[in-house]
Amino acid sequence: GVELVDAQLPRPPCRSPRISFWKSLRRSHTAGMSDALRALPGRINFSEEEERTKAFWDDIKAFETSLELSRGRQRYTFYDGPPFATGLPHYGHILAGTIKDTVTRYAHQTGHYVERRFGWDCHGLPVEHEIDKKLEIVSRDQILEMGVEQYNKECRSIVQRYVGEWRHLVQRLGRWIDFDNDYKTMDVTFMETIWWVFSQLHAKNLVYYGFKVMPYSTGCSTPLSNFEASQNYKDVKDPAVTVSFKVVGQENAYFVAWTTTPWTLPSNLALCVNPELEYVKILHKEHNKEYILCKARLAQLFPQMLTKKWKPEKAAELYDILESYTGSQLEGMTYEPILPYFRERANSFRMLCDKYVTDDGGTGVVHQAPAFGEDDYRVCLANGVIEVGTDVPCPVDDAGRFTEEVSDFAGQYVKDADELIIAKLKTEGSLVRKEVYNHNYPFCWRSDTPLIYRAVPSLFVRVEELKQRLMENNTQTRWVPEEIGKNRFHNWLRDARDWAISRNRFWGTPIPLWVSDDMEEMVAVSSIAELEELSGEKVEDLHMENIQHITIPSRKGKGTLRRVSEVFDCWFESGSMPYAQIHYPFENEGAFKEGFPAQFIAEGLDQTRGWFYTLMVLGTALFDKPPFQNVIVNGLVLASDGKKMSKRLKNYPDPALVIGKYGADPLRLYLINSPAVRANPLRFEEDGVMGIVRDVILPWYNALRFLAQQVLRWEHVGAKPFVPDREKAAASENVIDTWILAELQGLIKYVHEEMNCYRLYTVVPRLVDFIGQLTNWFVRLNRDRLKGINGDDEAFVGLCVLYEVLLQMAILMGPFTPYFAEFVYQKLRPLHSGYNNSSVAIDALGRAESVHYLMLPQFDAAMLHEEYCQHMHTLQASVDLGRYLRDKSGIVMKTPVKKVIVVVGSEDQKLALEILESYLLAELNAWELEITLDQERWCTYKATPDNKVLGKRLGKAFKTVLKSIKSLPHEQLKKYMVDGSIEVDGHAINAGELMVSLEFSGDAERYVASAGKGEYSQLVVILDTEQDEALLAAGTARECVNRVQRMRKTAGLEPSDEVEIFLYEEHGGEGAGPVTAAIKANAEYCRSKLRTLPLPMTLANPFAQVIAVDTCDFELPGDRKVHSKLMLTRPCLAVQRDQVAADFGNVDIDAVSSLLTQIGVNNGVEEAIVTLDGKRLDLKKGVHFFETAKDMIS
Repeated sequence: GVELVDAQLPRPPCRSPRISFWKSLRRSHTAGMSDALRALPGRINFSEEEERTKAFWDDIKAFETSLELSRGRQRYTFYDGPPFATGLPHYGHILAGTIKDTVTRYAHQTGHYVERRFGWDCHGLPVEHEIDKKLEIVSRDQILEMGVEQYNKECRSIVQRYVGEWRHLVQRLGRWIDFDNDYKTMDVTFMETIWWVFSQLHAKNLVYYGFKVMPYSTGCSTPLSNFEASQNYKDVKDPAVTVSFKVVGQENAYFVAWTTTPWTLPSNLALCVNPELEYVKILHKEHNKEYILCKARLAQLFPQMLTKKWKPEKAAELYDILESYTGSQLEGMTYEPILPYFRERANSFRMLCDKYVTDDGGTGVVHQAPAFGEDDYRVCLANGVIEVGTDVPCPVDDAGRFTEEVSDFAGQYVKDADELIIAKLKTEGSLVRKEVYNHNYPFCWRSDTPLIYRAVPSLFVRVEELKQRLMENNTQTRWVPEEIGKNRFHNWLRDARDWAISRNRFWGTPIPLWVSDDMEEMVAVSSIAELEELSGEKVEDLHMENIQHITIPSRKGKGTLRRVSEVFDCWFESGSMPYAQIHYPFENEGAFKEGFPAQFIAEGLDQTRGWFYTLMVLGTALFDKPPFQNVIVNGLVLASDGKKMSKRLKNYPDPALVIGKYGADPLRLYLINSPAVRANPLRFEEDGVMGIVRDVILPWYNALRFLAQQVLRWEHVGAKPFVPDREKAAASENVIDTWILAELQGLIKYVHEEMNCYRLYTVVPRLVDFIGQLTNWFVRLNRDRLKGINGDDEAFVGLCVLYEVLLQMAILMGPFTPYFAEFVYQKLRPLHSGYNNSSVAIDALGRAESVHYLMLPQFDAAMLHEEYCQHMHTLQASVDLGRYLRDKSGIVMKTPVKKVIVVVGSEDQKLALEILESYLLAELNAWELEITLDQERWCTYKATPDNKVLGKRLGKAFKTVLKSIKSLPHEQLKKYMVDGSIEVDGHAINAGELMVSLEFSGDAERYVASAGKGEYSQLVVILDTEQDEALLAAGTARECVNRVQRMRKTAGLEPSDEVEIFLYEEHGGEGAGPVTAAIKANAEYCRSKLRTLPLPMTLANPFAQVIAVDTCDFELPGDRKVHSKLMLTRPCLAVQRDQVAADFGNVDIDAVSSLLTQIGVNNGVEEAIVTLDGKRLDLKKGVHFFETAKDMIS
């Protein structure tokens, strides 16, 4: 024995529920469970774990290694569209990047070699516009003054301004792509291939110089192509004016025209009417002038005619019709120039005819300014107002300002001059009416300034000649979603115009066209070597400042050929990317031929008129092939209010902050599980990212942690390491095991089928749903079994199944959530038999250092037990209905119900629920279950006709038939459901014309019922709502168990951690309180869940280590509450107070407890001699003290 004296009496420990000290007191575990799996905390910061995973990838060079491991496999070609590095990445880039990474990871993990190179768009308007803003450049002359070399040097200095930020964010997102071997459109090799592309088009006579009216950016001082002009429309308010043009030879007659571009009126050279429309000359009674306009457009002069109060008889108060003509009768009439600037031009200021003029707006008379309207130019050219090769009046400079030709407004920006011009027209009596016009207007996609239409010389690709082949090649491409290719892109190709590829700018690939002064001799140079040969000069760089001085001697006696001044449209450069990124045809000819066309590309919806289009045009022109076989098109990512994301407005969260808060995987999964993957817009909600953490990542983690806890318990009990046995898992006879493994195989099959069709929008929801099936159904239904309640052999098999599913899911989810898939794999890997097996391949399961070295699992038909899946679906439908009924009737889940009746619609459903009866009882917390096919006993059929269909078909007979339908007996409706037709009052009622549903017909006072939907419409769940004392007591006991389990979870205890539970309740009476009585009545249930029973608080050792305390109220029938306290402590010695008092008289029993507690229960002490206040106490174990309070009362 051990003798303790009162001098050694310790102070009572703090009773704080905090348990940090408790963790250090746990028994060390020496079995075989891996440290990685053991150290899974209850709370986890997923973003921090991702940072650790990224560091691990960097350390083992995971991306590079995966490429080396796959070298020699079938090549899978992916083209990455180049972004500009002059701006920071946004959610649109993140979405497209995630799609690209997901698909290319999938391709790699299905046995392909997938080279992934990042690329950068370095030339063109985005860069030049930034420099123009920086240097306050507003005209081309300023650039020429500073020198092209210096200007391009400035451009070069910013093209990779944000490369570091791009690289950091893209890699932090988990995207594996090669930044070290990237391509840049400003690389000499890239530019040389562009020269080759152009030379091929030139050789095929697919390029020409033309003078056309084109969309023109005054902000960037350059023309844009039609597809560029379509990228940035805005709703704007512009001044619109109706203006009068005096007819020559008629004293008081005027043509009236309407325009939304008053700034074009100084350049007016003609008017145009539709030859077939009816025009009238009216006397405007208020103005006392005669106006000629389209009869159908009189409301343009008299807007009151469009109001609801307008009456036709009032027209006589406003005007008189003097004459009527067809438009053709007006042709050739002349008028006086409205403004004087081009008054002297011959063949101008006359009426022309063309059918492009309509009567759906304006006055039916259109003013013609051929330098600023595509139709204007065409009509004036056709009628001899202007001629090809002559100057068209274009008094607007490159920056959109009036030149000296328009002396009154010289130097004014044209849009700003609108009001001044209107004021001048009013002064001179030409303004008939002014209004504000709301319309959708194009803006420059780069400078965000309004576009104008302006006649400029340009180099064009003959796209219109390629239309048919473009549309045919488009049919060879898989578009996801399909309708984008079939409709949007097809229509764009169908209506395609010749593509203006030249820009009168400086920072870009110079167009390699050397021409004679008369433009009759042209040489399209295809390479650096050819230029050196033709010119005799050494060429190091192809940018304008390095080659503009180079000339080529004419071969036709035309003197010296000089390079044209323009550079290529940057879209021409990115469209050449498939060839230029590998310097084809100068290098890599074999690699190009093997990898063209690409298997996959992906970008946003706007690229149907951008990169997708230019790729298709050049691929068709060069090789008569579509350059990509599969394309995923994503929608726009908008701010949460549906508006465009704006840095200025700060209406969206910083992507870096979102990743730092939630992690990259939740953001990835949120984006690729959104409408945006179907090319629909997505309103970005940060709560959506948090929802992925809550609903997907965290439950998945908890399933892994649950496995870890139960493996730890299993190893502790069995004193041996857990080694997963895949064969035992596959051979399990447990129905839930068989089901989850079958669901896994169905998932694997589905993922491969849908990913081969590039339908991420179907794959991701199915993956997410499976995680829900695993966590909400498999783990929950199997919880007791996995905890060993059914024996350790059963637990082992169940744990093997859970391990196998988690392992396969980690591999399967690798392309979608690369970080967390790696995290799970690294936790599971050390348990795998291949972990230390040097005889297997380094990319084999278990031995592979990264989950991303592994191939995705293949479908195993032998494990796809569809009948078990159907059984579980029936169970789930029944449980969902039962839970709904509990909620509807106000019976909480903790309280059992006496009985559940399930009325099924088939033998298969009956069999399913019979097999899964125990699970259904547990999930609905019911004591009895009845499964029956006897629908008539509990339900009646109700028929609801399709009134619209039947009413139309039956006509007058419908009312009579409707009445008969409502009284159809159960059997006839049942027969209708089988046969698909029924005769009512001599009329055939066909399938789909009646909707038949089951309705409960039993005792509604006692029971609540609900029928399923869809394929479970014949399944009805009925709940007995009667409650008695036994049911309520069971509910109280269940609540106590739930509270204890929550306390254990909050305290961070493992399942193997033993505790003692103490209960105090204020019940105000003698004997056991109602909570204690409920626990006693349900002792077997409580013991199965807690492995012990709550003990009276009076038995607790006051010196025990307290883990957690919960003060709570237990609710009892009749709105009664019992104030209670639950306490969890470390198992601790207990003193039999009554026996000590009986044997030793009046002693300080707390002091005895304190002294004995120091002995500890592991010291093998059977008796102890204690001296208190000089009194000797001979204390015996099992009489005066016990190892635990539980031992004492047992």
